[in-house]
Amino acid sequence: MQPGYPSQPPQPVDNNMTMSIVAIFLFWPLAIPAIINASKVNPLLQQGDYAGAQAAAAESKKWSKWALIVGIAWIALVLVCCVGGSLLGAMTGTSASGY
Repeated sequence: MQPGYPSQPPQPVDNNMTMSIVAIFLFWPLAIPAIINASKVNPLLQQGDYAGAQAAAAESKKWSKWALIVGIAWIALVLVCCVGGSLLGAMTGTSASGY
């Protein structure tokens, strides 16, 4: 950097709070660390810790993605089991109550 020239302000960091909040509806145990890390990003930027803000944003994104993946896989598994069980019951001619 040349003397006399101010340094450029760092680029804004996306805190991924929206994705974290969406993830909490799908699989909350993994979404909680995502929300915690997302809430750290803006204070770190205000303190001037750009690297820390980027790290917190990356952690938030990682936890959010895992929560989304696990949540969607869980919903798909439940749907497959419910639909499969219903079809199996319909094919065998038995009712769910067993009477």
